[in-house]
Amino acid sequence: MDDNSVQKPLLSTQSVQEPAGYDVKKKPLTLFLAKWCLKTLMWVIFVSWAAFIFVYPAKSVTELFRKFTRTTNETIFGITGSLFLVFSAPIILVAILAVVYLILSGEEDLHRKKTSQNPRIRFWTFPVLVDGPFGVVSAAELIGILLFAVYVIWAVYIYTMQILSSLSDQLPLKLKSCFFLEILGLRLGSIGMFCLGFLFLPVARGSVLLRLIDIPFEHATRYHVWLGHLTMLLFTLHGLFYVIAWAIEGHLLQELREWKDIGIANSAGVVSLLAGLLMWATSFSPVRKLNFELFFYTHQLYVVFVIFLAFHVGDFIFCMAAGGIFLFMLDRFLRFCQSRRIVKILAAKCHPCGTVELVLSKPSNLQYNALSFVFLQIREFSWLQWHPFSVSSSPLDGKYHMSVLIKVLGQWTSKLRGNITKISETEPEEESPFEPHTKLTASVEGPYGHELPYHLMYENLILVAGGIGLSPFLAILSDILHRVRDGRPCLPRNVLIIWAVKKSNELPLLSTVDMESICPSFSNKLNIETHIYVTREPEPPLEEGKVQSTVNPSLCPVSSSRSMSVLVGTGHKVWSGLYIISSTVGLIILVGLLDIFYINPYGISSWWYKGLLFMVCMAASIVIFGGFVVGLWHLWERRVSAEEECENGNLKDDKADHDEAVTQKNSYLENSANLTSIQYGSRPDFKEIFEGVSKQWGHVDVGVIVCGPPTLQSSVAQEIRSHTLTRQWHYPIFHFNSHSFDL
Repeated sequence: MDDNSVQKPLLSTQSVQEPAGYDVKKKPLTLFLAKWCLKTLMWVIFVSWAAFIFVYPAKSVTELFRKFTRTTNETIFGITGSLFLVFSAPIILVAILAVVYLILSGEEDLHRKKTSQNPRIRFWTFPVLVDGPFGVVSAAELIGILLFAVYVIWAVYIYTMQILSSLSDQLPLKLKSCFFLEILGLRLGSIGMFCLGFLFLPVARGSVLLRLIDIPFEHATRYHVWLGHLTMLLFTLHGLFYVIAWAIEGHLLQELREWKDIGIANSAGVVSLLAGLLMWATSFSPVRKLNFELFFYTHQLYVVFVIFLAFHVGDFIFCMAAGGIFLFMLDRFLRFCQSRRIVKILAAKCHPCGTVELVLSKPSNLQYNALSFVFLQIREFSWLQWHPFSVSSSPLDGKYHMSVLIKVLGQWTSKLRGNITKISETEPEEESPFEPHTKLTASVEGPYGHELPYHLMYENLILVAGGIGLSPFLAILSDILHRVRDGRPCLPRNVLIIWAVKKSNELPLLSTVDMESICPSFSNKLNIETHIYVTREPEPPLEEGKVQSTVNPSLCPVSSSRSMSVLVGTGHKVWSGLYIISSTVGLIILVGLLDIFYINPYGISSWWYKGLLFMVCMAASIVIFGGFVVGLWHLWERRVSAEEECENGNLKDDKADHDEAVTQKNSYLENSANLTSIQYGSRPDFKEIFEGVSKQWGHVDVGVIVCGPPTLQSSVAQEIRSHTLTRQWHYPIFHFNSHSFDL
């Protein structure tokens, strides 16, 4: 029997057996030391940078910083260079070092990253808060929230005490009040600038910093939302305090219209704040869910917000937040270059439950993990709208294609299904043949996801899905089966799938993974169980047992189309690193040349104009220096693709790949009936499920991955928290991982 057979005890205290054919090679000592030094250096730089920002409000630290700026003011870059060096350069330097670290790391051995043989609670996967405005919050995330809250409260307190101590008792109450409001508003603005420096870091989809700490973009968007609310609250109070003070003094309109050359440009600040308020007002969950298009389009005002902020505060104050903004601009330009390519849709399929499956063409050298997602644009519907979808196929399913499942929920997805099936919106269940003349012009950004496939790092997995949330788990199943068959690194041996659906017409989605054809006799190597809960049907339909047919898959004709581009932030590490380094060096060169040949010789002193010039330098360095690297990257991509075609003798054309991708597969329910249970008219009882798993699996680490609506995530997280706090010593430790994307 196979060494990895399920008949072999899974709970042995011995080290995990390596998959057949997997050669474990020890890392050279020099490589280990180099990585250790880089990691230590990055931590020292980041902690020192964050600590300085934290203590900056203290009067002694502020005075020390002013002495530093006075001593460095005579350099070519002036005070702008001093502030950039202190507040923005550290995070950019960490990003550059992160690139080197990731290149040295290469493909980490999964067994080195696996959970310990001694199960223990981990801050990142232990849910502490499960309800409330923040959603499900882990212990590590709660610590981060508390640190930001403590910083803001402490900074406001310090600044308030400093202002009160500077007020003279001889001043009239009116002047005291106005002075207090204006100075406190100024300090709130400076706190907001520091928060703004962090705001753009998590929203960069291919950020090297997110890759370093292995946090995918769909997780990081929550941090962007939290920071966005905090930043806009601070900026709103900043503007409100000034407005109240100016109204008391009787020259409100005059101040609002003022645009100073030397000093703060108030009018630019008003425009920036109004743009920010529009973004903030439409970002709240009720508005976003009611009208996503309104949220999406108003959020593009971030360009106006940032540019007029630079006008408002000038170049040197803008440098307090420029580091995070620059890293975001790097990511945005790379996304723009990638999204210009028209991607061929190899096949389009409509399932009876109202789900659309698209098969996209991709190059063989495009790297991604099973738990990845892409942003998809259909130009016939909108040139601006990009919608995120989980990848439903494993990277091992095929070299030249990638699949996504799309649930029809809103206008955009309804148009997509209607365009494919040519049916009336009033009859969504009526199927009609795919018309061959239908044209879809698609563009893709991504794929994005974890740097390492963390679903492969648990021996025991529980996959909890709600509705279309099954999509990424299909990719996980396929990925695990391919790895077990090929002897690749793969730890999972027990997999439990919990799937809650509204109606039984969604069940055929499981047929997209034919486990026996991928890995024959997989049951000898894996324990895979599936529990399905049909919540809105009290009993099975009469036609139960028959797999409902889908619309015949057809090729979508697209002119001048190719596979998706590999120009993605989570792609090739060396090219990504060269892109970041060249753009950063270009920024330093352009700012230096601007100071030497224009600003200093001509005595340019207008704050808002210097802020504009600094923004132009940031953009130009990315387009010119970074664009040069992107061009070389593109040429390299074409050369690699051409070499592969020559070596493989054009293995297969798009039509053949398409046929392989959309071949009808056997029903999952039929092939694995003995491992699948279906309950009608009920919802999953997670307490009962986890208790059963605890008795069956024993004292092990169990990875729980949830993909579904917030209520499902909260229910699972609440049960995991309750189980962890009351568990017996010989029971498993469940690790909560969310894979839900909520924009």
